[in-house]
Amino acid sequence: MNELKIGDPAPMFSAPDQDGNMVTLEQFRGKKVVLYFYPKDNTPGCTAEACDLRDNYEKFMERGYVILGVSPDSEASHRKFIEKYKLPFRLLSDVDKKVLEAYNAWGEKKMYGRSYMGVLRKTFIIDENGIIENRFDKVQTKQHTKQIFEG
Repeated sequence: MNELKIGDPAPMFSAPDQDGNMVTLEQFRGKKVVLYFYPKDNTPGCTAEACDLRDNYEKFMERGYVILGVSPDSEASHRKFIEKYKLPFRLLSDVDKKVLEAYNAWGEKKMYGRSYMGVLRKTFIIDENGIIENRFDKVQTKQHTKQIFEG
């Protein structure tokens, strides 16, 4: 699959949020979207990233952004993660990995010399017309907001 580039149309998707409500990219036409892909709820890096976005949520709102997190975790796992860390944004459950694959955020990873398939931590900034405005493949979990705004 070809890598998505800045200027490409963002792939359309639909996936349930933490409450089972279907979310589509089309729903956010006219707003900027921070679409971030992360491996797993309640893990150190993913928690640091989510909390950094949470702590700067007002700045995103002031600039007209919507934040959506995506991982293959279940809706129930997302609900617990949101409650535990008081996350003000929606998390999408992509158990079948269709959204992850559409954004090339599912692929080969290596750890301790072993290869395995997993979530590639990436963030896409999608403009009001559904076009990829920026992308981050090397996410700085503890300073992701700064990375996005300075992008």
